[in-house]
Amino acid sequence: MRRVVVAGVVALALVVSAAACAAGPEDGPAATALSLTGDIHTHDPALVVGDEGEPWYVFSTGDGRVGLGSPQIRRSVDDGLTWELVGTVWDAKTRPDWAYEAVPGVSNFWAPEVIEHDGTFYLYYSASTFGKNASAIGVTTNTTLDPDDPDYAWVDQGEVLRSVPGETDYNAIDPGVITDADGTPWMAFGSFWGGIQLVELEWPSGKPADGAEPTTIASRISPPNAIEAPYLVLRDDWYYLFVSRDFCCKGTDSTYNMAVGRSRDVTGPYVDRSGTDMTMDGGEQLLTSMGDMVGPGGQSVSQGHLAFHYYDAAAGGDFRLEIRELAWDDEGWPVATTREEQDAAREAEEG
Repeated sequence: MRRVVVAGVVALALVVSAAACAAGPEDGPAATALSLTGDIHTHDPALVVGDEGEPWYVFSTGDGRVGLGSPQIRRSVDDGLTWELVGTVWDAKTRPDWAYEAVPGVSNFWAPEVIEHDGTFYLYYSASTFGKNASAIGVTTNTTLDPDDPDYAWVDQGEVLRSVPGETDYNAIDPGVITDADGTPWMAFGSFWGGIQLVELEWPSGKPADGAEPTTIASRISPPNAIEAPYLVLRDDWYYLFVSRDFCCKGTDSTYNMAVGRSRDVTGPYVDRSGTDMTMDGGEQLLTSMGDMVGPGGQSVSQGHLAFHYYDAAAGGDFRLEIRELAWDDEGWPVATTREEQDAAREAEEG
């Protein structure tokens, strides 16, 4: 769950990710941050980088005060630099009525995910209320992401997975979907409770395969098990599991940070650089609070670009979209810190 300057924020600003430390020399790998303008008021962004000359899209958590809390849609026609709000996924006529019945009290829909298969776009979304695991993940489909296309229409396909208090030990929110090297789709999901889960899906429904049951692939081990927002990436025969840890949604008091592990198999085990399993509180720290950027998390990855939200201390804790082109070190680990952040961290360490 995909910013008033105080002394604590200043202290956090000096914390650097393990990936940045691993970069070592000044000529080591560093991420490149895009200079974003326009409407970047997004939370839990699902980034879709367009092919050359095509628009980029960001789908994000809805606003319960606007558009029935439907996931919001933003578009960029200049390679992800300038963003405009172009609408929401549904309206009063197309809203997923089943979700309101399944999750009493739901007022906005969180942390969407978008994946394409065989000419169809599948948009997964979360229905929940804060602090409860009475939750559900749904999916809606479209043949295009272009709202100006005459064929544009989101068609809800209903429930994918549900969690029920007292019956399930996980929380059915924050879907992240990947198609593995063999063409099989999988969905990672979860928040607090039982940690991060993985379940096999099937095409063309985009729903769990017959007999498929969720299994745990990451956990902080002990309560409150503050880990969520999983996202899976396949690169060079490695599967990378990106997660957000600790607490979001508290403005400049947020402690959100990103970590990553990897595995040769989509089902795990996912381990960090030291070999610690992510089911045993492992995870290579990728990005944490720095300067005015507080609580980065709610991430997604598209064509080598990492999107996430953070709380802007310079704007009173309001949340913002950030997009960075990931770098990769010699051992195959992603680097999300920029050269400026690495330099600032080194200066702080040197006193």
